[in-house]
Amino acid sequence: MTDTRPPARSINPFRVLAKYRNFRLFWFGQTTSLVGSWMQTVAVGWTALELTNDPFMVGLVSAANTFPILIFSLPGGVVADRNSKLRVVRIAQTLMLAEAAALWALSATGHLTFAWLLGLSLFGGVLGAFEIPARQSLLVELVGREDLPQAIGLNSGGFNLARVLGPTLAAIVIARFGVSWTYAVNALSYLAVLLGLAMMHLVEQRAAPRPGHSAIDGMKEALAHVRATEPLPMLLAIATVFSVLGIPVITLLPVVARDQLHLGADGYGALMACLGLGAVAGALMIAATGGGAQRGKVFRFASFAFPTLLIAFGAVHLPVLNGGLLVAIGVTMIINNALVMARLQELVPDALRGRVLSLYVMVYVGGSPIGSFVGGWVASLVGVDWAIGGGAVLMLLFALWAFRAHPKLATG
Repeated sequence: MTDTRPPARSINPFRVLAKYRNFRLFWFGQTTSLVGSWMQTVAVGWTALELTNDPFMVGLVSAANTFPILIFSLPGGVVADRNSKLRVVRIAQTLMLAEAAALWALSATGHLTFAWLLGLSLFGGVLGAFEIPARQSLLVELVGREDLPQAIGLNSGGFNLARVLGPTLAAIVIARFGVSWTYAVNALSYLAVLLGLAMMHLVEQRAAPRPGHSAIDGMKEALAHVRATEPLPMLLAIATVFSVLGIPVITLLPVVARDQLHLGADGYGALMACLGLGAVAGALMIAATGGGAQRGKVFRFASFAFPTLLIAFGAVHLPVLNGGLLVAIGVTMIINNALVMARLQELVPDALRGRVLSLYVMVYVGGSPIGSFVGGWVASLVGVDWAIGGGAVLMLLFALWAFRAHPKLATG
């Protein structure tokens, strides 16, 4: 009797790297560049503190790098849909290299003032608002729809691997060579992604704008598509709620380490490593399976498990247990995020991909500074446990309502 079952898919998380040359060039270049970007994030915060000795100014510089994304990501999506996405990414990455090189030159020559630091951080945020939607919507052109969930998972893995390596390398470079060299390393890291982008052989898909179709009309068209397509509105709502209410565990982790677990800087670093390890593991799970045949159920499980683990984390004050919980939190956080992104990508036509993904960037990336601010305010009033655990209770209640009211979330 002939076996008519389809051949089993490989569960190798790196399969898409071996299968797609363009994605391989993109992933290695992008991951290298992200290591440099995380190094620069550490250096910018350190520089702001040295220049002002004011924690508020440190927070202001950090916000300057993300706030423009909240404002300009929708126009960035319009630009991505009206032009070659590959070309938009190349231009933005080139300008990001110039920003890092300017920071290096100003810092090395002793001319880096707080005004320059703030201005260049704002410039970087504006570039990100245009680069991120184009980069995210480029993925489907690199791997196709069939392997898109796996590519998104591996992309998340690269991001979180860089989040672990970048700050570690930044600390070494600052200690041995000085802060200006972190900007130099970041500038050089952009050469890796630009080289990869230049080596790609891609049939560029340029969406020509319709006559009289303004940028405002383009944004309205994307919003209308989201409203009319279930479950897109609820997927974006989940991304927003989970970003705002989930970010305090990262923002307030130094407070947890020092004041609750009585750890030093090395202990805080170990906790961050636990979170990063879990995030990489979760990303590799998605890269290996794409969520599997029961992807909707996996999404529902991660959406319930993530806030439940945060509640437990807020209630536990034992370093080993907190570290283990952070590993599990990292796994569920990334699975939830990657599957939201995968469903969004699958439900969006190519002509609207940049604009709809710009909505995701706006609510997910833009929601993080809001959540950090609110979490810090709640922690100052009633304690860090309530800031993390209380927000997680609201997150869990929202998830329970969302999956009950919108059963399509657990399908597909």
